Amino acid sequence: MTTQLGDSRSSQRARAAIAAVPTGVFIGGEWGEAASGDRFEVVNPANEHVIATVADGGPGDARRAIEAAGRVQKEWTRTSPRERSELLRRAYELMLLEQEDLAHIITSEMGKPIEQARDEVAYAAEFFRWFSEEAVRIGGDVTTTGDGKSRIIVSREPVGPCVLITPWNFPLAMATRKIGPAIAAGCTVVFKPANLAPLASLALVDILVRVGLPKGVVNVVCTTDASAVVSPWMASGIARKISFTGSTAVGVRLLEQASQHVMRSSMELGGNAPLIVFEDANLDRAVEGAFAAKMRNMGEACTAANRILVQRSVADEFARRLAARLGALTLGDGVDAGTEVGPLIDAKALAKVEDLVGDAVRGGAEVICGGTRPDRPGYFYLPTVLADVPADADLMSEEIFGPVAAIVPFDSEDEAVRLANDTPWGLAAYLFTQDVDRSFRVGDALEVGMVGLNTGIVSNPAAPFGGVKASGLGREGGRVGIDEFLEYKYMAIPRA
Repeated sequence: MTTQLGDSRSSQRARAAIAAVPTGVFIGGEWGEAASGDRFEVVNPANEHVIATVADGGPGDARRAIEAAGRVQKEWTRTSPRERSELLRRAYELMLLEQEDLAHIITSEMGKPIEQARDEVAYAAEFFRWFSEEAVRIGGDVTTTGDGKSRIIVSREPVGPCVLITPWNFPLAMATRKIGPAIAAGCTVVFKPANLAPLASLALVDILVRVGLPKGVVNVVCTTDASAVVSPWMASGIARKISFTGSTAVGVRLLEQASQHVMRSSMELGGNAPLIVFEDANLDRAVEGAFAAKMRNMGEACTAANRILVQRSVADEFARRLAARLGALTLGDGVDAGTEVGPLIDAKALAKVEDLVGDAVRGGAEVICGGTRPDRPGYFYLPTVLADVPADADLMSEEIFGPVAAIVPFDSEDEAVRLANDTPWGLAAYLFTQDVDRSFRVGDALEVGMVGLNTGIVSNPAAPFGGVKASGLGREGGRVGIDEFLEYKYMAIPRA
């Protein structure tokens, strides 16, 4: 394991990009300060330095934002699909033009290596391109009733003002994945980015303004008190939908609030993804797949492989190869060229990883590599491989959200499926085998919304992203992503 030192030019680029980001509340097309005048600090997790302050919104700001969205909903609904499509397309193109600045903002506020941040910008922009194309393909239907006496005309209409809440781990991509289909469908928006990493989201809103977003269509309130902002939105009677990405516990509370006004709800919640390696798998491919599924975003992803189930006959060899892969990575500030592993988001996240690893080791797990934090500033944890993790270890049932690969041996296919499904969550799973029949048999048996077969990456704007069980409701992306923001209307017309 090597440690990458700072690069002044990259740091200067990051500071310049951050300085250009508007940091107020954005309501009714205008940037301004929060009603309280308060601001909160955004901290770079690589060095624990404050990199910006952002307006700290409260209930009054929230009410003004949802009222602004409600006022322009009918007008925005009447805009043509082509107008909405071209706005998103312009935003997509501007995001790519400003990819480097956006990447430096992402890395500075949440820590991922700059190459991964560039990838996130491209991924995020693709949601705008995808939904710019879907905007002009919102269809309906015309049929005749079975008795031939009436025509049935079915149309699609925007659901109305939407509450969008995004997490810190993919601050740009989670924003475009929600804002893109909302705009394409003709919905207005109130938007709360995560306070740990709000800058990329605010930069995105600035891009939308610069490409011609009408006033009031997107309204943004950042806050350190989520309930003080979100609760007024949910209770307003104006909002007709909520789309949330975050923990299952928070999602459940939001669903309870949504039920009071019968709001449409999309929930992308927690994960506990299994990655299964059978003895017939191509081990080189499985190691690379596990690396991608585990180390993307330092393991801070709801789709990250949390439990790596390996058939016993190849478990030792797999652990050795994976440890060699992870142990050679370069740790450092994400803005520096060559950094492959950045910090975790904050001290709380770091402490959680330390606690979960400690619990597993006390239970009998063997540390193959890593297993500790380095002696340096920032919220860093060494990439870690644990072998023979006991089934009752806390990290088997709790999402670790860190660079820790926990390997559990299994003997039979039935045992692998049982272990994989032994969780209340069901977002993603990964399966490595060269047996075609087994791939379909096990893929069908896994209780998840997404399966990666011989790959460690499942996310794609063209695919429906989402889970089952406690991992959520609804889907984002793909052809069905816009459906979450549309209602059906049926008109019956008697035939002459």
